[in-house]
Amino acid sequence: MLEFGASWCPHCIGAQPALQALLAEHDDVTHFKIEDGRGKPLGRSFTVKLWPTLVLLRDGDEVMRVVRPRSRSDLAPLQFALAS
Repeated sequence: MLEFGASWCPHCIGAQPALQALLAEHDDVTHFKIEDGRGKPLGRSFTVKLWPTLVLLRDGDEVMRVVRPRSRSDLAPLQFALAS
């Protein structure tokens, strides 16, 4: 899972408790935090426009994307994708 955001972003900071709880249940998921911003081409290549953006990859292909989650329920699509 790729997590695009910035360390100073209030939305990114607010999403951390729910995201960490989800990741704690899925220790088989590799999580990469990617500092995004001006001049950062990786975020642009994934068409990231809002932070945080979580991109779940499986075998190099995007399976699921969640943009600006606020609560655990916002991460439900990821939970479902990780379970399958």
